Order: sequence, then C-alpha cells, then structure tokens
Amino acid sequence: MHYVKKSLWINLPVLCLCAAAYGQSPLSACLEQGKKEFAGKDYVRARSTFERCLKMDQMNVDALLSLGGVSMTLEDLPAARGYFLNALKHMQRSSPYLSYTYSMLGDIAFKQHQNKTALAYYERSLSFSESNVNSLVGKAIIIEAGGDPKSAAQIYQTALAVEPLNVVARKRLIALEPVYFTDDETLEALKQRYAAMPDQKTVSERDKDLFSKIHSAEQRGGAAYLKEKYSPLPSDYTVKLFKDTGFEREVLTLAGYNALQKQIGQDAIAVFQKAGVRLQDVFELRNMRGEKIFLPDSTLTDDGFFVYNEALQGRKAFLLPNESSRQEQDIASSRAQTLEKSGYTEISREELAWLKTNTNCSEDTLRQSLGLYILPINQTEKRYFVYNKSGASAQRGVAWYYVAKMRSRRDPSLRPKSNAYVQEYESLGYKVCSSASGELL
Repeated sequence: MHYVKKSLWINLPVLCLCAAAYGQSPLSACLEQGKKEFAGKDYVRARSTFERCLKMDQMNVDALLSLGGVSMTLEDLPAARGYFLNALKHMQRSSPYLSYTYSMLGDIAFKQHQNKTALAYYERSLSFSESNVNSLVGKAIIIEAGGDPKSAAQIYQTALAVEPLNVVARKRLIALEPVYFTDDETLEALKQRYAAMPDQKTVSERDKDLFSKIHSAEQRGGAAYLKEKYSPLPSDYTVKLFKDTGFEREVLTLAGYNALQKQIGQDAIAVFQKAGVRLQDVFELRNMRGEKIFLPDSTLTDDGFFVYNEALQGRKAFLLPNESSRQEQDIASSRAQTLEKSGYTEISREELAWLKTNTNCSEDTLRQSLGLYILPINQTEKRYFVYNKSGASAQRGVAWYYVAKMRSRRDPSLRPKSNAYVQEYESLGYKVCSSASGELL
C-alpha cells in the first residue's frame, strides 16, 4: 500500500538560493527571478528561467537543485532525477544540501513505486542529516508497507520529535497505535473511551482486541458517520482528547462504537438489498474468500465493512449463498479429481433426481448404502458422484446402475450391466427403498 507523502523540498530551493551571496551578477539576478516566479506558482516560467540560469553555469548547484525542484512540481520525475543526480556531481562533500538532494531522489523513486531504491536514498540522506524529516517519514512509510509497523512507528516518533506538526507522521503514528502502544498506554486509551473501569490495573488480550476494533472504527471515520445519523449526536458517543492543543482529536466511546456497529449493520442490510440480494440471503453473504461478513448480532466484521463500502460504490465484493469462492472451487476440484481416480463418476442434478425417483431412496440412504458421494462446495452448493468401479458389490453399484440406465437413453452404447440387487427387488415389483421413509426395504 502506498501512502501520499508531501515532500519538504518546496521551500528548500528558496533556502539554497538565499544562502549564497551572488551580488548583482547576471546569474544571481537570473536565479532571483526564477525564485520569484516559483514563489508565485508560475512553475513553467520558473523552469524556463532556471534553464537559462543553468546555461550561464552548467555546474551551478543552486540552478540544478532549483530545476530539480520545479520539475518535481510539474511531475516531470525523470527530468527531476537527472537534475538532482547532476547536482550531486558538483556538490562538495561538506555541502549542506547533500541530505536534501538524496531525500528528493528518494521521493522520486517512491513516486515511481521503486521502494527498495527509495529506501536506499532515504538512508543515504539520513547519513548526512539524522534529522531530515522528509527522509525519516519516507523511510517509515516504506518500512510500514513492508510489514514492520513497530519499527515504522519508532521512526515516525523520531520525525515528530524534530517536527511536532508534521501531518503525515502524526496521522500514520495515530493509525499505528494498536501496534506500538504499551499495555499501560492501551489501558489508558480504553479508559479515555470509557471502555475500561477507572480502577482497572491490567489489560487483557480481550481488552487489546477491543481497543484495536474501536481504534479501527475511528480511523474509518466512525465519529463523522454517527454525526450524519444522529442530530444531535448523543454526548456519550464521542470524547475529545488533547483539548485546547494543536493535537485535539475526537474518538469513539464504547457506547459510540457499539451504536456505530449497529447503525452500519442496519445500513448495510439496505445497501445489499438495493444491490439485488434477497433479505433472507443478506446474513448469509460472504466475502470473496468465503468468510461470513455478518456476526451473529447482525453487525459487520472488519472484512464485512470493506464489502459494504464496495457495495456503496456499486461494486460486488460478496458471494451469495449459492456462489463459491475461488478457494472453495479449487478445493472441490482437487477432491473431485481424487474421487474420479478412486472409481467415482460425477453426475448432474438431473441424474440425481432420476436416481431418487427410480429408487424411492433419500440422499442419505443413497450416500450411506448405494454408492452416492456428496461433495459440499459451500453452504448450499454440492457436487454428486457415484461409484462405478468394476468389482464393487451389487448394493454399492445401485446408484451407478440407474445413472447408466438414464444415460443409455441418450447413448445406447452405454448399456448398463445388470445389477443383482436391483433385479431382486424388481422381480418382486418393488423399488429399492420405501416411498414413505426413503430407506431400504
């Protein structure tokens, strides 16, 4: 998953232009003009001006960095990369812009989804300046996406220690709270949400799971969702943390979380019905992996919330009771191959109905005694097989005898072999099973 990250580079070309004293030389005047155009957001003209400046001095680092910056703004990433790499060639080892330049190269690689390359650039940037917030945040995002959220959280904390108002680092750190919070911090968070008793001293795994669920609902905009449904919002549904600071945030109380889950569940029912799902099938819906999306209390699972959101966008991400997931189909296909190798032949529902009619037997009797095998695929869908291996007992071959008899109507060459078990009953004028019970006579 790639997160949007704003670079810090925007102000840096201005800084580097102000750092050197050029006097009133043509190059200085050119760079000052480009700086003003950039500040006025006339990026195309600024790039043209900086290109003119570079012609005056092909090795001028300020001109190269400024062209790299304006090219990034114009989303010309290949050009930006070229300018930054060229600037490195002419930069002294003591230059204060080394960390910045490598950080920008990291941003370019990141935007091109080259995370491994981006990470190397960010780490190179940090080797010159450990406090480069842009590189810290970029490195953390890549590490988080790579599956190490705890390490990412530590880096976000480092970034915030340098720049407390960094929006990206703070949002990501908040999103990772269930991952890196200590037990004491988790307990305090639950108390803030009125989800733990004030005198509670320890936190259990169940408590941690509850905090994770409430926190996840908050991250999905749960408070805003409730405000849309309730006017006014009950005062005990949310609480504000860090009041009167620059970091104030609104979180759900336990009561608010429970109300949210019920409300979303009710809304989801209506949305799924609108998508064509029958009411009696709504609570049997499953995600594409075959897992039910409704809990017994009619609220949605976490995956169910995703399925609901997809339905809101007009996209079907659920399976009806009679639909199979890819995994279920693969398992059934593998099992079917094993059955066929063991002497079973798959039959159709039409053939199964013929079998039941001509034997009077129930599915259970056919399965238990007469050679029928039922392969379940999901809650409602099944596949049917009958045993046809030569040498089987007459009783176990009953199902295949009747199926072959039906198939011979379409293809006379498939004349079934006689079956002593069936013949014995037919000679007495009986079918194999009782029409009343479906069991063997």
